[in-house]
Amino acid sequence: MKLRRTIAATTRIGGLLLALVPWVVATAEAQTTDPRVADLVQAGKVRIGVFLSFQYSKTATGQPQGLAIGISRTFSSHLGLGEVVTVEHPTPPKDIECVKVGECDFGFMLIDPARATEVDFTPPFVRSDFTYLLPADSSLQNVADVDHSGIRIATVRGHASTIALLRIVKLASPVYAESYEMAVDLVRSGKADAFASIREILMQYSASLPGSRVLGDSYQTNLAGIAVAKERAGRLSYLTEFLDDMKQSGALKKILDSADLRGVEIVTRKTTN
Repeated sequence: MKLRRTIAATTRIGGLLLALVPWVVATAEAQTTDPRVADLVQAGKVRIGVFLSFQYSKTATGQPQGLAIGISRTFSSHLGLGEVVTVEHPTPPKDIECVKVGECDFGFMLIDPARATEVDFTPPFVRSDFTYLLPADSSLQNVADVDHSGIRIATVRGHASTIALLRIVKLASPVYAESYEMAVDLVRSGKADAFASIREILMQYSASLPGSRVLGDSYQTNLAGIAVAKERAGRLSYLTEFLDDMKQSGALKKILDSADLRGVEIVTRKTTN
């Protein structure tokens, strides 16, 4: 089964890259002369900061995949570069630090006011929402039910879903985990009554927790962008224009469709509010 899924995923990615060739070729002029990305062209590669999320994961054979990979490979091809280097981190704060110190050229993460004090973000390109995964025996029915005394919420330390949760929860208590798997284990073992995260991730992990369910409402809508070091204003403007071109050409939609993300949609300038 894993082999068939890997082959199917590889086939989808191959077909996607072929489908994007006309757009990449059509927009490939002037990339080597634009001073905003001259350093990347000179380096001959793009280094992206990532962590396991709805934007980034790995195949059964350990190959990187997901929205972040599709966008970065298209960006690299657009610049005439031959390599995308994934710099993987265990948590978003490590990803932010990588971008800040220049060990990553840019990073993929959710936009948050606290993070925006450390790095700059492009306008959002996709949106989803934060909600809760509940065990089979839970009597909780909606988001409002979760914020009550005695309720323990498993949450991954440093993630945007956690930062947002701490702003709104008044009575429930967070129980911190260092990974998605550890957060699910807290619910499985009865040490937490709910797991707070992005809907796509919760839907994936629900399959490993028999009888569990993901709430239909949400405690926050979230927006994903590309993070750039604050002194890289030129790179930020170039990436912003590049993402806009991807939206208008349909290239971003093809990548999103190929990633098969549930509950994630493209954000245009008109739909950010």
